[in-house]
Amino acid sequence: MKKVGVILLVLSIILTVVVLVRNTESGPYFLDEQFSEIVDYIPKRDKFNKKISEVNVAWHLDHSLRTINRICEALERSDPNGFKSNFSWSRIFVFTSGIIPRGVARSPKSVIPPKVIVTDSLYLQIEEAKANLKKIESLNEKAHFKHPYFNVIDKGQTKRFLKIHTQHHLKIVKDILKE
Repeated sequence: MKKVGVILLVLSIILTVVVLVRNTESGPYFLDEQFSEIVDYIPKRDKFNKKISEVNVAWHLDHSLRTINRICEALERSDPNGFKSNFSWSRIFVFTSGIIPRGVARSPKSVIPPKVIVTDSLYLQIEEAKANLKKIESLNEKAHFKHPYFNVIDKGQTKRFLKIHTQHHLKIVKDILKE
């Protein structure tokens, strides 16, 4: 019985360390690789595969960029003194695994792309996102925003979410383009 308790304690410590290490991203350039992928996919913007997604490549690219930009703006508007640490099982799962299950979540209206996505706006949004990521570097670590599924998350957690979310949509784009 003592062995089981010790094993459970060790496993919980390991899980805690993994969660803490994988909980944040550092520096303003943590999405540069994803930005390069987005630029590479823009010429394929009109590709569509209904088996994979109800929307085309451009929608996923635009949504990813809108998400980055709106969340950065929310962090800037937040009052760090109002941040209260909280717990979320879904956040622990997603941040530890790096996986957002497909088809589970729904996007807030503020990050849903328009019916017509202009190619030039994708390039402009990339530049806006890069500038926004540089701006948030100077924000207090307790700058935060309320995520619809993960509750209130601070700046470091937000950066981790942005990385996972962008990667999630880029994986969908890759799958759309496979066939």
